[in-house]
Amino acid sequence: MALDDDPFGILPKIKPAGHEVGGDLSALSETEIEERIALLEGEIERLKSALAAKRASRMAAENFFKR
Repeated sequence: MALDDDPFGILPKIKPAGHEVGGDLSALSETEIEERIALLEGEIERLKSALAAKRASRMAAENFFKR
């Protein structure tokens, strides 16, 4: 019996990552690569938004304490 066998279905299912940075891309189809690009572009936008919010919060705090 292999380690990854789960005859009783009690082990938690591990969801594969959408994309592993630096991973092998040779086995992917064009469509899969396009899907990963879209996934990563969405993540970049999410990160930019979080960064903008943190910068705005920091600037507000700096302006408040300069008084």
